[in-house]
Amino acid sequence: MPLAFRNLDTTPDDPVETWPLEAVITALERGGLAHRRRLAAAIRADPWGPVAHTVGEAVRVSRPYGVAPLMETVITHAREAAAEDERAQIAREVRSLVGSSGLTAAEFARRLGTSASRLSTYSSGRVIPSATLMVRMRRVAGAADGR
Repeated sequence: MPLAFRNLDTTPDDPVETWPLEAVITALERGGLAHRRRLAAAIRADPWGPVAHTVGEAVRVSRPYGVAPLMETVITHAREAAAEDERAQIAREVRSLVGSSGLTAAEFARRLGTSASRLSTYSSGRVIPSATLMVRMRRVAGAADGR
């Protein structure tokens, strides 16, 4: 028997981004693998977005047997992957700013008010610089190349 949402203005065929909490609970409790895959894909696409939030809430409220741990893992892994990607993006930007500045890494670090070894941790992604330090890096890179 196909999945049906009762008393809702949405159907299982609608995009999961339009499903209210009640629809997500229904899909997790009575839906099939295809419904859960659609939810997981939406979570991976936007790990802190509305679908991830709604699925997390649905799991906390209904604790669907066998599905709750799986969906919690999907959310956790999606968020970890996104954080890793964001860390890599910041490291690439730091390397790009140092490179475009025309300064040596040591001189760039000195102008930031930090050490070359600390700058290296930012460039590698081991440490994420603060937002304030990113603004300072952009300013130093711009000043060094005459912007």
